Amino acid sequence: MRLASTIFAAGTALALTACGTAADNKAAPKSEAAGDAVSDKTIASGLGSDDGKFADAAKAAGLDVMLAGPGPYTVLVPTNAAFDKLPAGALDTLMKPTSRAKLTKMLANHILPGAILAADITKAIDNGKGKAMLATFGGETLNATRDGARIILTDKTGGKAVISSSDDKRSNGVVHHLDGVLFSS
Repeated sequence: MRLASTIFAAGTALALTACGTAADNKAAPKSEAAGDAVSDKTIASGLGSDDGKFADAAKAAGLDVMLAGPGPYTVLVPTNAAFDKLPAGALDTLMKPTSRAKLTKMLANHILPGAILAADITKAIDNGKGKAMLATFGGETLNATRDGARIILTDKTGGKAVISSSDDKRSNGVVHHLDGVLFSS
């Protein structure tokens, strides 16, 4: 447990250094509506049955504690079907204690500082003439673009995921579901 707390504290410090505070993440402006929670559940406690693989991975990485904390966070949660698209055995390998650092880094790149609604991302894409850069807690950047009404996120490896459902407001942030896993290679 002490190791998990140390990793969590180091990861949080790294993320805050890399991303600045939530107010500094100018890529996606935050709306007033993003702060209006419609649930008493935190992000961690509100993960449903279709989020089970993400919830298990977050727990294995020690990020479940952060996602139960005050936030606000925007979490890009790959669905179970998204995890099923990974190469055979990839998730099992990541879930091993020896791969914890890699798993933590991958999942931290699915977390954005602040509460950012899909409309905020769309507005940032429009203001950015077709793209917006979103800083993650893992210290990486996601490129957000649109294809019609669909928001597409691309990681530095070229991996893409579409926000399949959005704006699931929680007491400590917002959850958007993805049809793919980012930073998985």
